[in-house]
Amino acid sequence: MKRVLVTALLFALALGALIATSRAFWVDRESTPDQRREAFEIVWRTVKEKHFDPTLGGLDWDKIKRDYAPRADAAKTDSELYEVLQQMLGELHQSHFNIIPPELIIEDDTKEPAGGGVGLDLRVVDGLAMITRVDPNSTGARAGLRPGFIVTRVDDSPVDQLIARFAKSKDSQAITRFRINRSILGRINGAPKSSVRLSYLDGEDKAREATIERERLPGEMSQRMGNFPPQYAELEVKRLAGGAGYIRFNIFVMLLSDRIKAAIRSLHDAPGIIFDIRGNPGGLGAIAPGIVGELETREVSLGTMKMRRGELKFVAFPQKNPYAGPVAVLIDGMSASTSEVLAGGLQEAKRAIVVGERSAGAVLPSLFEKLPTGALFQYAIGDYRTPSGVLVEGLGVKPDVEAKVNRATLLAGRDPQLDEAVRQLSKAAPAVGSRTVRN
Repeated sequence: MKRVLVTALLFALALGALIATSRAFWVDRESTPDQRREAFEIVWRTVKEKHFDPTLGGLDWDKIKRDYAPRADAAKTDSELYEVLQQMLGELHQSHFNIIPPELIIEDDTKEPAGGGVGLDLRVVDGLAMITRVDPNSTGARAGLRPGFIVTRVDDSPVDQLIARFAKSKDSQAITRFRINRSILGRINGAPKSSVRLSYLDGEDKAREATIERERLPGEMSQRMGNFPPQYAELEVKRLAGGAGYIRFNIFVMLLSDRIKAAIRSLHDAPGIIFDIRGNPGGLGAIAPGIVGELETREVSLGTMKMRRGELKFVAFPQKNPYAGPVAVLIDGMSASTSEVLAGGLQEAKRAIVVGERSAGAVLPSLFEKLPTGALFQYAIGDYRTPSGVLVEGLGVKPDVEAKVNRATLLAGRDPQLDEAVRQLSKAAPAVGSRTVRN
């Protein structure tokens, strides 16, 4: 079976980016009872034998098997089995232990994922799915969607019911929120030229509905890495009002690695640079040190991942003529994995000020293994701590300056978190924040 170490990568990434694949490439079939039984045994045994903590934090994994094996045997469909397996993995209360159904997997490299969207991002705040960003050139914008609007239904699925489906989750609240958010976005996204019907509350809380055609996601396709499918990779680089550089990217993949470093060098004369990794679920951990190397004049540790046998150190080596100006990093509860390595490492090195909301606390290296049912099983094989020994898993990176998403501010056309990052840079470089920056 193919396996690949995907350092600091979350299943929710696959859920959000690949849910449309089922509409195009997956031929529905059910596994045999023997295949389901074998899949359960593989998942249980892998955790027991390969978890980075042989004691599982004191969890009696043999008892877990006795509790869950009858439920797995009673599963009449693959989807029922996957729900049982995910609940069993939830007993670990850790990220990067996931079951990815076959319909979310791209089996043929010659076929491009049927990924499309309407150009919006959202966050679930106090049980409401609030739009936080709308691409001005998207079909969503042309349909009248704006930041601050509340999505109440996606096609025939009420958002509150989607949220309620996660009520039995044994994961942490942060991971549960992460999965809820990705689940809603996954239903909004889909095949280009298909449509999605959104019900929403506008800025005056009037109920409205729009049927919107999906367009192909921006950016380019990354390459497959072992069992991890290709992903859409997007990079945005611009100058903000006042001259500050702004770099936003949606995932850590090799396709973007050199481009991000080139973007930093292109902003060498900027009075400050903001890295926006809100909503970035992670990717390849090795990319983070390369970015930091463009910002540091000295060798810097970004932390250590300890596995059952051995450890992996993240070390950034300074590059020629690194950027010397002030740096801010924007994070939120959807920033996970490698995003947390980058933000936490720069924070502890005192090279950047971190602004926004506490990150997801999901930062474990993992492997993917294909199960007899066709699903992928993702399991963590290491633990991560910052250079000072701070555990990030389950806790997240705490921002230096907290700035929350505010509906009233979004409706007014402003991004309060970005505004705060600009303000923080202006303290070090007055020319940066000469006026409010808007989306």
